[in-house]
Amino acid sequence: MRRISLRSVCAIAGLALVTALTSGCLGQSRDADPSKNKGVKEFSLTIATNAIKGGKNSEGATWIEDWVIPEFVKAQKKKGVTAKVKFQPSGVDDEDYKSKISLDMQSGKGADVVDLDGIWIGEFAESGYIKPLDDVVGGGKIKAWDGWGQIPESVQLNGAYEDKRYGVPAGTDGRVIFFNKSLFAKAGLPADWQPTTWDEILKASRTLKSKLPKVTPIQLNAGTAMGEATTMQGFLPLLAGVGGEVNVDGKWLGDGQQIRDVLDFYHTVYAEELGDPVLQKEAKGRDKSFQQFADGEIAILLEGDYFWRDVIDPADGIAPMKDRDTAVGYAMIPAMSPGAGIRGQDFVSMSGGSARVLNPNSDYPQQAWELLQFMNSAEAIKAELGEGARITARQDVNAEVLSNDPMLTFASEQVLPLTAFRPGLAEYPEVSLALQEATLAVVGGKSAKAAAADYQAKLEKITGGADEITSG
Repeated sequence: MRRISLRSVCAIAGLALVTALTSGCLGQSRDADPSKNKGVKEFSLTIATNAIKGGKNSEGATWIEDWVIPEFVKAQKKKGVTAKVKFQPSGVDDEDYKSKISLDMQSGKGADVVDLDGIWIGEFAESGYIKPLDDVVGGGKIKAWDGWGQIPESVQLNGAYEDKRYGVPAGTDGRVIFFNKSLFAKAGLPADWQPTTWDEILKASRTLKSKLPKVTPIQLNAGTAMGEATTMQGFLPLLAGVGGEVNVDGKWLGDGQQIRDVLDFYHTVYAEELGDPVLQKEAKGRDKSFQQFADGEIAILLEGDYFWRDVIDPADGIAPMKDRDTAVGYAMIPAMSPGAGIRGQDFVSMSGGSARVLNPNSDYPQQAWELLQFMNSAEAIKAELGEGARITARQDVNAEVLSNDPMLTFASEQVLPLTAFRPGLAEYPEVSLALQEATLAVVGGKSAKAAAADYQAKLEKITGGADEITSG
């Protein structure tokens, strides 16, 4: 599990944005008491998530109100226990939701079960607003949950901090390489293409450029207009491919060989016009890249499984491809060379997602843990999916609901076990922006070495000095 630290920064901008949640800044929640109200025959719990019927994440809100709560109450009644569960909906900007949850917890209040973005876990843990599940419930009960055996250790990281579980991952995704098999065939490339090195990606892109001059060989998200998609779909998977993490043992990764290797790959792609530099600077460049791929104008694209299930879905996609299932191939993202990836891997990926945590202020910690287990059971997750199909945190559910979708099965079975996550630190958004700016500089013609040096200077301002930075 990842080990990351958070330097002490205290600031709340207005009522909407918590820019840092650090120990002592806003106060502390009281100590958790696992035995509190243990064995009572009547209790009340509240669930909070950023979802609301008819609005943001409406399907999730409907699942909680119409399935989770009544089914959990029913299950408790069978045990002779009266449970009252309320849903605390929100339908606001993520930072507004984050601010509200943090202020509730620091004041000793808040819902019992709370949904948090995985990249917030470290911040909330550093603040003391959330505590390890072992502390809230008791270690024996946490370890005994059979659900852990269905969640890959790599995915469990999304609810972990400093080798401790703080929550249960609520869902995840994975980044892969998509490619147009029809264009590959025209260029004499194999339909079962699986590059094993970065050089093989470049070789295929050069072949496409030579054989199909009107086609953009590869879309590698770059620049600030693409936002976090640049970092998550491009920079971080490549960084994992040279064995790097953006935060290493509590220090941010600065200028060094790993950062330069990634930027040099960007430089090659755009200096050789294997990618479209103009697209990276346009406000809707990512959406355009989706449509261009669907129209057969881009051959290779690095994206998450969201691209497959929501963007180019033949029926309901925002850029539907009627022949998606036969025309689109997918491959794992290779390390720079075999074994050079993070944890010595040959292939790498990045994932996102949320985690459900327990509020240490809960008056009913044991009952809250029962609810959390119930919400993350195979039965509950299948009820949440309904007729839909997406990757969940549980491999048993994935094996069942993804059986008719080979791409999502591929991502679940082959990608998730080797994935990585962003660090849950307050500085991350600024660091991510600095990485985006570095790729933009390279797209504009700056050398990898110069762009890495500029990134280092920005990183020192963000973190407070070179002592917070490592070269890898």
